[in-house]
Amino acid sequence: MVARFLVLIALLSPGLVAAQPPALPTPAHPPVRTAVQPAPRTPVRREATPVIRLKPGTTIKRPPVHPAAPVPTPAPAPVPEKPPAPLKGSVTGLPLPRFVALRADEVYMRIGPGKRYPIEWVYRRRDLPVEIEREFEEWRLVRDQENTKGWVHQATLAPRRTGIVIGGERVLRRDAKDDAAPVARLKPGVIVRLRTCEAASDWCQAQVQDYRGWMKRSEVWGTLPGEGIQ
Repeated sequence: MVARFLVLIALLSPGLVAAQPPALPTPAHPPVRTAVQPAPRTPVRREATPVIRLKPGTTIKRPPVHPAAPVPTPAPAPVPEKPPAPLKGSVTGLPLPRFVALRADEVYMRIGPGKRYPIEWVYRRRDLPVEIEREFEEWRLVRDQENTKGWVHQATLAPRRTGIVIGGERVLRRDAKDDAAPVARLKPGVIVRLRTCEAASDWCQAQVQDYRGWMKRSEVWGTLPGEGIQ
């Protein structure tokens, strides 16, 4: 026992160094840690919205609300008017009205388009100008210079152009001028043959027997206003 105790003392004596773990080196300067400070916050000042309290019975005057001015609607562009289409005969397709001349020395004018209708007038003057206003089968409703109307058979009409002198005595002139030399003097009721009339011209070239010259359109009955005859 004494021997074991001595050995234990020897082991615990200062001269004996027990094995210890190596010490860690001490750094020269300890690491510096910088603390990130938050940016100072500026307090936001919130202003309170004032509350307006009205007394009982008080009305609020609001500015008048004017209705928005109506936007003007642009007027539609005017549509150009088309000139009326000329009338045409239901049988021949020729323009209506139009002038023709009596073909025969004797022409019957009836009150209706047919031989069953009674005869109202008998014309005994070849080349007398008449104006066709209507067509029905082989019958034509015509009007003469005295505004008498009736139906005649189309076989008694000719397409040649003639005119009848109206008003007072008329002068057939050498040229289409008021001061041109006279060729012949024509009595009212004389029938002339219309050779040419320029459209929209006041003058027509006419012929009576062997006399040829110019006379104004207004001096004869047998043309339409502004009509051209060739």
